[in-house]
Amino acid sequence: MFVILLAAYSLVNILWVVGDKLFEFSVPTSFLFLLLLQVIIVTWELNRLVENNLHKLRGLAGEKIHPLVILFLLSQLNAVIAALTGLGTAYIALGHDSAWSIEHYKLMVAFAFRVNLFLNCINAIYFFLQKSRDAEVRAEQFKKDSIEARFEALRNQINPHFLFNCLNALSNLVYKDADTSARFIAQLSNVYRYLLYSQERKIVSLQEELEFIDSYVYLLKIRFGENISISKHITTDADKFHIAPATLQMLIENAIKHNIVSGKSPLRINITSMNGSITVANNLQEKKVKEASAYVGLKNIKKRYEFLSTKPVEITKTKNEFIVKVPLVQVDHT
Repeated sequence: MFVILLAAYSLVNILWVVGDKLFEFSVPTSFLFLLLLQVIIVTWELNRLVENNLHKLRGLAGEKIHPLVILFLLSQLNAVIAALTGLGTAYIALGHDSAWSIEHYKLMVAFAFRVNLFLNCINAIYFFLQKSRDAEVRAEQFKKDSIEARFEALRNQINPHFLFNCLNALSNLVYKDADTSARFIAQLSNVYRYLLYSQERKIVSLQEELEFIDSYVYLLKIRFGENISISKHITTDADKFHIAPATLQMLIENAIKHNIVSGKSPLRINITSMNGSITVANNLQEKKVKEASAYVGLKNIKKRYEFLSTKPVEITKTKNEFIVKVPLVQVDHT
């Protein structure tokens, strides 16, 4: 319908400007309409062919060139081809006796170029509208994921079982060691202060996260004793790089949740940093009776980093280890 309307508009425009003497001699109106329609259809379909193979052409031309630029340049060639087909049709239909010249070819090419420019304008409008619509959809999806991630993070952070275990450990310490009890309360206060402080922040410095983890590990050591071992080897500038808040805590909690932690089978968790990323790895000793889990914590971490970094979160499970590699974020303050 759009192509037919465009042909009708072109016909009216030509008749109003030059009448039926497009080629300096009279042409039947019906034939002129069909000729214009042919040129428009050929241009349209050739452009559509280019657009359908645009991903291949971008691979040849380079990803830095905008797809609309590639489409426009190739569509110019399509317009020339469409003009040649139209001129050929007119030459065959109108006969060889007419006074054909190079000016007729230029006239047909000029018409094809105008049509092609109009089609490219429409295509550009559609492209940016589609891009805007996709951005709105992504924004809504991010908003939804962010709300879900915040809820899940809050649920993990202020986990009733974690709080119960901490208070239970504290109740046992109170009567045995007053000094250790005081330190335990101080570290518990640090943990919850950090969780509440960072709840609304997208990223925190790696140094802040590591200081929080020190307090968190202290609580775990009181709870599990020598049954758990958490080591850190950080070579990255902790003030220069950033991380999503409570990422390391979630990964440690995930390792404890899914693995045996006992004297016979101590859980060993290693936190290392290298080349702009931080890795949390634990020895794999999965519980025989597994807790119900949809791995929402890991999914939320991956989703958050889709918006924070161009590098993905890498999850590797081997025979002996479970490894999560998280990209660190650099913030440009200039």
